[in-house]
Amino acid sequence: QVQLVESGGGLVQAGGSLRLSCAASGRTFSSYAMGWFRQAPGKEREFVAAISRSGAGTIYTDSVKGRFTISRDNAKNTVYLQMNSLKPEDTAVYSCAADLAGVGARRLSEYEYWGQGTQVTVSS
Repeated sequence: QVQLVESGGGLVQAGGSLRLSCAASGRTFSSYAMGWFRQAPGKEREFVAAISRSGAGTIYTDSVKGRFTISRDNAKNTVYLQMNSLKPEDTAVYSCAADLAGVGARRLSEYEYWGQGTQVTVSS
């Protein structure tokens, strides 16, 4: 079992920044990859970024490349999503997820555990 709790969401103006955190517990954090996903109103959940167990490997969806950075601190059992140059289209509920068997993938089905999510709203 893995428990995930996100924090750091909020309301920000376009061009601003936020840093999301996801605290994990229940299994050795460094043994699984992590991902961030988001779901905007009326849309399907979509992949944002993922990071490997060690943190050496990262992948991003094209729309956030150069603006978002995923990182992890295995000593603190936490994964982060630094979001810069935010746009109104980034508005969504952001959720972290644990990929126990893989290296961090784009497909939702690869992830076994999910957090409840944190709301990010970007005003224009």
